Amino acid sequence: MTSEKLKKAREFVAKSLPYVEGELPAFHVTGGIGWINDPNGFAPYKGEYHLFFQYYPYDIKWGPMHWGHVKTKDFIKWERLPVALAPDREYDRDGCFSGGAIELPDGRHLLIYTGVKNTRRKDGRVESSQTQCIAVGDGFDYEKLGCNPVIGSDQLPEGGSQIDFRDPYIWKEDGKYWLIVGNRGKDTSGDILLYESEDAFSWKYVSILASCHNQFGKMWECPNFFSLDGQDVLLVSPMEMQAVGLEFHPGNANICLIGNYDREKHHLMREYVQAIDYGLDFYAPQTLETSDGRRVMIAWMQNWETSGSVSRTARFMGQMTIPRELRVKDGHLYQNPVRELENYRKTRIGYRNILVSGETSFAGISGRYIDMTVTVRQGNENALYKWFRVDVAKDGERYTSIRFKPETGCIRVDRTHSGFPHDIVSHREFPVRMIEGSIKIRIILDRYSMELFVNDGEQAFSVVLYTPLTAESISFAADGVALVDVEKYDIEI
Repeated sequence: MTSEKLKKAREFVAKSLPYVEGELPAFHVTGGIGWINDPNGFAPYKGEYHLFFQYYPYDIKWGPMHWGHVKTKDFIKWERLPVALAPDREYDRDGCFSGGAIELPDGRHLLIYTGVKNTRRKDGRVESSQTQCIAVGDGFDYEKLGCNPVIGSDQLPEGGSQIDFRDPYIWKEDGKYWLIVGNRGKDTSGDILLYESEDAFSWKYVSILASCHNQFGKMWECPNFFSLDGQDVLLVSPMEMQAVGLEFHPGNANICLIGNYDREKHHLMREYVQAIDYGLDFYAPQTLETSDGRRVMIAWMQNWETSGSVSRTARFMGQMTIPRELRVKDGHLYQNPVRELENYRKTRIGYRNILVSGETSFAGISGRYIDMTVTVRQGNENALYKWFRVDVAKDGERYTSIRFKPETGCIRVDRTHSGFPHDIVSHREFPVRMIEGSIKIRIILDRYSMELFVNDGEQAFSVVLYTPLTAESISFAADGVALVDVEKYDIEI
C-alpha cells in the first residue's frame, strides 16, 4: 500500500517535472526537481538496468531522504519512474539512506537500505540509530516488509557503532546472498562489515571485510565490492580524509583498494590503494555487472563541501557521472565512458598534427554537448613545451581550463571562472604520465558538467560547471610548441 508520504512525493514530482525538463543535462541522471546525492540500487532487473538515488524532491538542499528511481537499457537514455521509497515507517522516519538492490529467484525486486531514526536525549543531543531494512517490488512499486529492520545493532561486532552503520551493498555468489555495510569501528575509523544470508531476508554477521585503521579518513561510506580481471576490488568513500600528496584530497574523498579476498577468513588483503576519481565532484560510486560481463560504475557528481553553492534560481541540485566501464591492469583501476555513448556521436570534426604555439582555436571545435579527445606531443625537437592548455565552456568572461605541465607531470583543472556565485574550491591538480612523449585527454561535456579521462582511462576527473550555456567556445594554447590532434563529436540524445 502506498503511504501518504510516498504518494505526496510522487504527485509533487509529476507536477513539477514539466517546468524543469528544459534545464536538465542531456545524458546525465538528475532527480529532475529537487536534491539528489548517492546512487543506490544500481543493478540489473528483468533485462534493464535500474538506478535509484538519495532524493529530496521538495528543495535543492538535503532533506529527509527518499529514493528516486530511473531505468535504462543503454546507460545513456534514462526513463524516469515514480519515487520508490519515502521515510514513512517508525524505523526509517528520518530517512531512507543508501543501499543496494537485487533480483530474487521469484522475479521480485529487493531493495535493501539504511533506515534512520533520530531520538533526542535528555541532555538535548540527537542520537541516530541506523539499521538495515528491505522492501520488495516489481520495478515500479515497493512494499516495506514487517520483518524490518533485518539487520539491527544487535548484529554489530564488538565496538561497532549503531550511529554510523549504513549503505548496504548486496550480491549473490555460490548460492548465497552477501552484504557489506559501512561502519565506524572501535578505533573510531571505518570498517566494512560482511553479512551472509540464504534468502536475502535473514542475515548473519560474518566478519570485518576491511578496515581503515585511521589510515584513510574516518567513517567509510558507500562500500562496493567485486572481482575484476583477476583481482578483488573494494570502493569506499571516506569521511574526514586528510590530503595525501596529490593522490587523495581532504574532506569527503574516494578510494579504490585492490587486492585478494581470502574466502576462508572473509578478509580483503589489499595490495594497491588509489583514488578512484581526482575531480572536485565525485562521491559514493556504485557498480553493476552487465549482461555481457562488463563492470560499470556510476557516482554522485557533486561533493558535500560545495553542495550548498548552487545558484538560487536552480531547481535541481546534483547529478550522476556518466556510467563508466572499469578494468584492472597492473594493479591500477582504469575507467572510460560506457561504449554506448558512441552511438550518440554526430558530426565528427578532426585535426591532426597541428602545431600550437600561443593561443588558437579550430573551426568547428566548440559546444557544450560534446565528446572530444585531444592528443598532445612535442612540437619542437629541440625543446619540450612548458605547458599546454585547453579552455572549454568559454565566452569573453567565463571559461574552464585544463592545463598540463610536462615538468611536473600534472594536469590542473581550474573552474574559478566557470560561473559559480560563491567562493568555493575551484581547482585541483592530479598526476598523470606521458606515454612515449604524448598525453591523451578525453573531454565529455554535458551542459553543467565536465568529465576527463586521461590516457585511455588511467585517470578520471569529474567537475560540475555552472557557466551559462551560451559559453561554448573552445581554445587551445601552449607555452612553446605542441603538436596536437583533436577529434570532436557532438552528442545528440
